[in-house]
Amino acid sequence: MILVLRALGVGDLLTAVPALRGLRGAFPERELALAAPAWLTPLIELIGGVDRVVPVSSLEPDVSGAPLPPAEIAVNLHGSGPQSHRLLQATQPAKLWAFASAEAGHLDGPTWTAEEHEVHRWCRLVRHYGVAADETDLQLTTPPAAPAGATIIHPGAKSPSRRWPADRYAAVARQLRSAGHRVLITGSAAERDLAVRVAERAGLGGEAVPDTDLGELAALVARARLVISGDTGIAHLATAYRTPSVVLFGPMSPRRWGPPARPEHRTIWHGTRSEPGDSMEPGVHPALLAIEPGEVIDAASAF
Repeated sequence: MILVLRALGVGDLLTAVPALRGLRGAFPERELALAAPAWLTPLIELIGGVDRVVPVSSLEPDVSGAPLPPAEIAVNLHGSGPQSHRLLQATQPAKLWAFASAEAGHLDGPTWTAEEHEVHRWCRLVRHYGVAADETDLQLTTPPAAPAGATIIHPGAKSPSRRWPADRYAAVARQLRSAGHRVLITGSAAERDLAVRVAERAGLGGEAVPDTDLGELAALVARARLVISGDTGIAHLATAYRTPSVVLFGPMSPRRWGPPARPEHRTIWHGTRSEPGDSMEPGVHPALLAIEPGEVIDAASAF
């Protein structure tokens, strides 16, 4: 069995798709198991090629002790280590494919580079071990039918520093509705109050805030006219389906997490490499606050 660790969120999973596909192609006859949160299963099924999901909690870098099955090759697509390396080393694999970590006693991997795009990072890792990976291979299978042609505004994000203010999202939604867009405001269950608040301030009815699970959200994005969001998972869904998108960046550069350079994707960022990165502390990042609704509307007008 080939065991891959990627126990993070939606965007993290989707940036690892080319590396996962490379592993599938390199080992067509082996079982490919992915250790990931169970709630991501609907998206993992849309990737294809993963034979089994090993449910684990979303792991922060300092978490250890998750029970994982033994594997011939354990592949760390989770982080730089050493904790994630040790999780996989505990399964006593014949081989560990991971970035070099002296603390974990793993020295034969490539060197970790902080300032590189996440898709490139994981492709570079598997290439180091002789696996071909196509960084453009980001497409997901399209789920069953969903309403087509909506403009999706997604105001939530995991960290407060990546959440553009609700009033600004509402201003964009109001303007786009006036321009003829059918606007939907989406969010996870934990973000529903935020989505409702944006819809109310934009003058939209309750039907503008659909109650969707992860698979239904993917279906909406696959058939959407446009997605507007911060630097969060739904932006990577738009990339996977080549759905036009406008993505607002704050603490993290689009050079590290942005969509490919395609005409259907626009990014807005007023940051610099020297600014602090993502944070769970209260407050929106200054680079994100520097983005005004007019910039977003102008970018959206191309679609």
